[in-house]
Amino acid sequence: QVQLVESGGGLVKPGGSLTLSCAASGIIFDIYRMAWYRQAPGKQRELVASITTVGITNYADTVKGRFTISRDNAKNTVFLQMNSLKPEDTAVYDCKADRQFHSDVWGQGTQVTVSS
Repeated sequence: QVQLVESGGGLVKPGGSLTLSCAASGIIFDIYRMAWYRQAPGKQRELVASITTVGITNYADTVKGRFTISRDNAKNTVFLQMNSLKPEDTAVYDCKADRQFHSDVWGQGTQVTVSS
């Protein structure tokens, strides 16, 4: 019953904002590093942002200053706030939970489309 459920994707115009959520169940959320990945058509999957168990964050250069990753351990949820969205941000976004010596856990993915 390990599961990550993503929500919040959709269609937005360039310059707009969206916030993605990823709710975890079946894992001890507090001890997992969380990350958001994305994959656009014709491109390989790339790391967008990550956050450690103690809140240390890392961002891809392409989203730095526009995206913010955060986590609420009490709610077993990781968020990705996306501002100033660009067409090149269009992709399927997927969250991942990882822990040493354990298999990674992936969500089902949520589509983000940035288009005018």
